[in-house]
Amino acid sequence: MPAEEIVQIVDRNNQVIDAVPRKVMREQGLIHRASYILVFDPNDRLFVQKRTMTKDVFPGYWDVAAGGVVLAGEDYLESARRELAEELGVSGLALDFLFDHFHEDAQNKVWGHVFRCVHPGPFILQKEEIDSGEFMSVEHIFELNEKEPVTPDGLDILVKLTDFDILQKK
Repeated sequence: MPAEEIVQIVDRNNQVIDAVPRKVMREQGLIHRASYILVFDPNDRLFVQKRTMTKDVFPGYWDVAAGGVVLAGEDYLESARRELAEELGVSGLALDFLFDHFHEDAQNKVWGHVFRCVHPGPFILQKEEIDSGEFMSVEHIFELNEKEPVTPDGLDILVKLTDFDILQKK
């Protein structure tokens, strides 16, 4: 049961300070760790997932990344590999680390490692967490957010990714 998973709790400097059930982390608004895996197809389109209405945070939102909370005793890469297998049915891919990311809003305080991989699909979607998914250009995802909500941490990551790509081209 997700509410009972034991997750790593960190401070604002991303140092581990505790491990508590996910439910406690959400109820107390504690800072935790998460892995984010941006799954691109060979045409540089990003796989975007429609979250189920039963998710504990941002239910029904579009999400730009596979991933989730880092469990106690896991590192970011272990979490990313586990989440990619659970959510999309994909394993054995090379995951490229992109950057660290901190996001804070009224519902979520999270330190994340953002990874990138390439996979053309098809995927086996985890029915408990994902209603549907499709590949989209990054520009289309920003347009989508004007009509349907996209997770705020995901939008922040896309902005950073866009800035990073611009810096790399100079």
